[in-house]
Amino acid sequence: MRRLLAISLVATLPLSTVTAAHAQEPAGRQAAFASAAEEFQVPESVLLGVSYLESRWDAHAGQPSTDAGFGPMHLTDAAAFTGSNHHHEGGEDARGDESRPLPAPSERPAPTDLPASLRTLEKAAELTGESRERLRTDAAANIRGGAALLADHQRALGAPLSDEPGDWYGAVAKYSGAEEAGAARFFADEVFATIKEGAERTTDDGHQVRLAPVPGLTKVGKWLDKLGLRKPRTDGVECPASISCEWIPSAYQELPNDDYGHYDLANRPFSQKIEYIIIHDMEGYFLPSIRLNQDPTYGASWQYSVRSTDGHIAQHIKAKDVAWQAGNWYVNAKSIGIEHEGFLAEGGTWYTEAMYRSSARLVRYLALRNGVPMDRAHILGHDNVPGTLPTTVRQMHEDPGPFWDWAHYFRLMGAPLHGLGGPKSGSIMIKPDFATNKPYFYGCDRQNPEAACPPLPAGTVWLRTEPREDAPLIKDIGKHPTGESLYSVYDHSARASTGQRFAVAGRQGDWTAIWYLGQKAWFHNPKSAPTAVPSMGLVVTPKPGKATVPVYGRAYPEAEAYPEGIPYQEVTPLQYTFSAGEKYTLAGPAATEYYRAVTFDLEDHKVVRGRTKYLQIQFGHRVMFVKADDVRVTFSG
Repeated sequence: MRRLLAISLVATLPLSTVTAAHAQEPAGRQAAFASAAEEFQVPESVLLGVSYLESRWDAHAGQPSTDAGFGPMHLTDAAAFTGSNHHHEGGEDARGDESRPLPAPSERPAPTDLPASLRTLEKAAELTGESRERLRTDAAANIRGGAALLADHQRALGAPLSDEPGDWYGAVAKYSGAEEAGAARFFADEVFATIKEGAERTTDDGHQVRLAPVPGLTKVGKWLDKLGLRKPRTDGVECPASISCEWIPSAYQELPNDDYGHYDLANRPFSQKIEYIIIHDMEGYFLPSIRLNQDPTYGASWQYSVRSTDGHIAQHIKAKDVAWQAGNWYVNAKSIGIEHEGFLAEGGTWYTEAMYRSSARLVRYLALRNGVPMDRAHILGHDNVPGTLPTTVRQMHEDPGPFWDWAHYFRLMGAPLHGLGGPKSGSIMIKPDFATNKPYFYGCDRQNPEAACPPLPAGTVWLRTEPREDAPLIKDIGKHPTGESLYSVYDHSARASTGQRFAVAGRQGDWTAIWYLGQKAWFHNPKSAPTAVPSMGLVVTPKPGKATVPVYGRAYPEAEAYPEGIPYQEVTPLQYTFSAGEKYTLAGPAATEYYRAVTFDLEDHKVVRGRTKYLQIQFGHRVMFVKADDVRVTFSG
């Protein structure tokens, strides 16, 4: 009765009065959820569960997610974001094979037909009387907006504004914004699993929030059925059964002038083993990006797309075939590319929990199916893929960026990143506490790209020339041949990221040095709040008598391995120096192979295998390769 009275009183007040009454956030995030739940007659457990799956209750300093979602309820305002797929950015050739170079992908206009799921902030403003600015920046207002949307969905279904969480199953599914029945069900099931199990954490701005478990929770499925959502095509998808996945095939078509697009047929893993899974963000919205993958004249492609709001996945290319996605043909031929909806290059600073969960399940499925090690040497960001030649290093891409939570992602994969060894271990793994690690960046505001970002959680540490905070950042001569490294969110030149392993080059007080791009690179690593953990393992160093050894962006065969009719692909060292006395962590052997695929027909495609042995190392922010005969392998201890 008290809740009914409260809502009836609110409904009779002018909007300005309602807004003024909620101008101040209740004491704490928990109280804000309780207040909004009572005002809009939504069970508090439902409101908490939905928010957890969207943002894990974080406010993100009022900054947008990668698909323009704001606040704990991820209210979307996509009209503020424009752009096109990230393969437009810079000069990277997504195929990465100079034997068949491609022109840069043609520009496509930004979408104007934004779906309702990307404009929920507008609807929340209409329902609550809150300004769009407050809904973006004020956590309590944002939670009110999410509660109002849930209540609106419940009424639209004809469902009761009940105290029973199970009665809200359909409204929760609707909140996902999904048009596919499986995607809506996945989102609702994840929310209800969270409610059933309970959750508790401290938010990014220091609020302690708890969702008490509801062990006897049931779901009233008829409300989901009433949504009338479509059933997408799922025949042949290579996805785990526990996620929502559909088949939207990429274009493969013969074009004039002996051209074709826009991936290559193969027969993996029989022709070549799949060694890597590459994590991208689209710099675009889900449906417009998928349309690019259906255009045979577009010079880029990828196997999977993941939607932000609900984690729905579309598969476009079979795992056996080679997508043009990572800008390095050697890596492309041995990898699966997964694009995530979002706009890092437009200032997005976080990813939804729904996206993390769905993507992590897909990666685990693909890794187990293809024998890909679940570590940061094989589950790579696009920003970890090396350039193929000295001339291509500068144009390689930077996604998914510093705000991707690798530690959380690997926990969701069931492969948490653990340390190994004692405090004097000869190698370490970068592992700052994501929630409290808030390094300085600029570039988050697309209207003012030189402005400092607000303090935001990130999984990266800055690397300096000396063990002090005011020391210059180390240099990356490939990225900046004549200039300094930048504090930009788009520049990884002097950063090491969560899960990456490096050999220790020195220790001094609260500082640790690692070998990085031929330099001693220092990062702050205090015992009271460590940003790295011990990680014993194998390391490589130049063999005695060698002052330097070359490093490579690919592990191609020697000239003698190429049969007649297949041109030799020159093995060109990159511009970096690996000198005697330096050590770099070993990821394992790298297959010495070149996949010759420059025609439309699979019958013409050949794998060239050589005798030269290569090893993969963590040389900087990107992985690279050395010849086994040039180095000695030892244990870091």
